[in-house]
Amino acid sequence: MKAVVQKVNSAKLYVDNVIISEIKRGFVVYFCVEKGDKEELLAYFAKKISKLRIFEDENGKMNLSLTDVGGEILLVSQFTLAGSVEHGFRPSFTDAEEPKRAEELYLCLAKSLNEVVPTKTGVFGAMMRIVQENVGPVTIIIEKNKE
Repeated sequence: MKAVVQKVNSAKLYVDNVIISEIKRGFVVYFCVEKGDKEELLAYFAKKISKLRIFEDENGKMNLSLTDVGGEILLVSQFTLAGSVEHGFRPSFTDAEEPKRAEELYLCLAKSLNEVVPTKTGVFGAMMRIVQENVGPVTIIIEKNKE
């Protein structure tokens, strides 16, 4: 599993030019399930993302989490994070999980995150357009290998 977490002031997710999800201050999280990833990894990702301390405190130090600042999450399924360009220039996505299983795990993560922090989602498998105002910019990559 992989997640790319970006700190934002705001983000909007569109499908067919219609706003599907919108958040204010928080994280846009691009999430990928790879073949062989177990459901047990979701607890690790939910805890890591929800407790990630990348908002500045009164001293300007990254020390505050989403719950500390009243933030939100926009969780976006992103199978292309499994892409490999090791051979050639056209990405290979053979490591990406099959769509049905990937969607199940994506929705489970969304549910787990939403129990801690308000979490909105994209539309699995849809062509989405995401407009976000990054802060910093701050981008954190979280990966955990299959176990």
